[in-house]
Amino acid sequence: MKITQNIKEVLKTLKRRKPAKIYCPRCGSPNIHLSSGFDYWLTPKKYVCEDCGYVGPIVMELEKEEKTKTS
Repeated sequence: MKITQNIKEVLKTLKRRKPAKIYCPRCGSPNIHLSSGFDYWLTPKKYVCEDCGYVGPIVMELEKEEKTKTS
């Protein structure tokens, strides 16, 4: 089935995906981290920016684009 093939392709890319670099949505700083160790597994994620003081569940992610060969 075509749907099954599409799902398999998505799962393959998720397995190989490297963690993306995260940035503060307010100031764009990379100095952002989870507020505590419990935020990842016990409570919803909450991030804290060291530069502007942002506290919240939203961060920006930056992924490297894959280069494609051109003939």
